[in-house]
Amino acid sequence: MQDEIENQQKEAADPQADQPVTENPEADQPAETPEADQPVAEDSAEEPVSEAPAEEASAEAPAAESAEDAPGEPAPEAPPAEKAEQLSPKERRRRARAQAAAPARPERSPEDRAGERVEARRRKGAERSRWRAKRKEKRHAARPAVAAAAAEPAQAEPGKRKVRQGVVVSSKGDKTITVRIDAVRRHRVYGKVVRESTTLHAHDESNQANAGDVVRVVESRPLSRTKRWRLVDVLEKAR
Repeated sequence: MQDEIENQQKEAADPQADQPVTENPEADQPAETPEADQPVAEDSAEEPVSEAPAEEASAEAPAAESAEDAPGEPAPEAPPAEKAEQLSPKERRRRARAQAAAPARPERSPEDRAGERVEARRRKGAERSRWRAKRKEKRHAARPAVAAAAAEPAQAEPGKRKVRQGVVVSSKGDKTITVRIDAVRRHRVYGKVVRESTTLHAHDESNQANAGDVVRVVESRPLSRTKRWRLVDVLEKAR
């Protein structure tokens, strides 16, 4: 009786102890292997498909050859020729000089080369001087009056003072006027008419000149810091 009670207590404490152990049916089954054979099957299935285009190509090749050999059909056009290389005029001249057949010059020392350069400069300078002289003669021949004046030696007469004619631009100073001298000349190289103007201060003792008057002034001794001219007369009054 006591043994039965102990067994009941054990069963209550561990109810799964007396349950039979069941074997896992999936444990004994072999693990599923990856489908390694599938690519092989696919390759084997695709082999006849890949062979079909090859057979078609081999069948088309003789047909193409026969088409080329057939008389009366035009031959395929050749690929277009490459465009000629585009060279600049400078590059063409350089290549022409490089291809020119000229006798080789003898070797020269650095001193000889320097002497040749000096001689070439001297020769070119003489040519430029002759060309300038000819141009000057032509220019003077076109203006006889100027040529005659240039032929005469310019000699400064003793006691002769410069005389200028201009327009008074200001007479605000006491016994001082500002005169504008206008000059019109032709450019010696380009031939363009160039207008220039300068201003000078002149002494007006009686303050008779006003702005806008045309006056004549003459050179004199220094009368102040800026005055080197003196009023001679008023040619035309301002309107």
